[in-house]
Amino acid sequence: MTSAPAPTVELPRPPALAPLLTRGALLSPLKRPRPDAPHPRTRLVLPGLRVDPAPLTAYERVCGFPTGEDALPVTYPHVLGFPLAMRLMSRRDFPLPLLGLVHTSIRITRHRATPSAGTYGLTVYVDGLAPHRRGTQATVVTEMRAGADVVWESHSTYLARHRTTAPAAVQDPHDTHEDPAPLPAVDEWRLAGDVGRRYGAASGDRNPIHLHPLTARLFGFPRAIAHGMWTVARCLAAHGTPDATHIRADFRAPVLLPGTVTYAARGSRFELRGTGGRVHLTGEVRPA
Repeated sequence: MTSAPAPTVELPRPPALAPLLTRGALLSPLKRPRPDAPHPRTRLVLPGLRVDPAPLTAYERVCGFPTGEDALPVTYPHVLGFPLAMRLMSRRDFPLPLLGLVHTSIRITRHRATPSAGTYGLTVYVDGLAPHRRGTQATVVTEMRAGADVVWESHSTYLARHRTTAPAAVQDPHDTHEDPAPLPAVDEWRLAGDVGRRYGAASGDRNPIHLHPLTARLFGFPRAIAHGMWTVARCLAAHGTPDATHIRADFRAPVLLPGTVTYAARGSRFELRGTGGRVHLTGEVRPA
């Protein structure tokens, strides 16, 4: 017996993020995460999307990409798809609480260059839940199409931490005990305290942990922390990527703002380190 196809919902416009974040926060205390919980099967589709040049330019500036390029930065489709992902993850039937959800990794494949003046279709869906030794992890897939062709796709993993006795199917990069030797330092970046607010304005992701020390303290952080996707974008702007590329990035530890970090790289690999050599991010870029 075959399962019914996943329902597809076509949206006329990108959903507003603020109401979704508010709804997700209010529903978070009601969630009881577990790997075998049901989750939304809906595929959200946004057709005929054209990129607004003003927030794109702001994004390029805050992340260190050249402005006015013909092609979108390799991480920008994540920003375009983020409101659709939030619509799914803020739903009552999404079993993981939005508050405290940790973005642990992202895998990106860009099949070819994506012109900034192009017209695209976005599809976002939850690809499933998996046990994790720290809780339950969800994978969210974003696909960007030009016509019928998928030109960019990503798999993002989000972890809800809770007590579990289930065997872990996924290794947590935060718990890796044997790291490879540190990569050679390339540059040192002094990060201003407003990086989170600037990235939030450009991306629409105005999570309070990124915006101000006072709101970050409500969630247990001593200061505001940088968006994980900002750290990836900033590293890739420095590293460079071919038109057709595979990228992986694992988020290891939050970056406190303001602060100083070291960008390090060798060959296809890169990482971001903080004071005392603490690793915040590891990643790799390979041609597709």
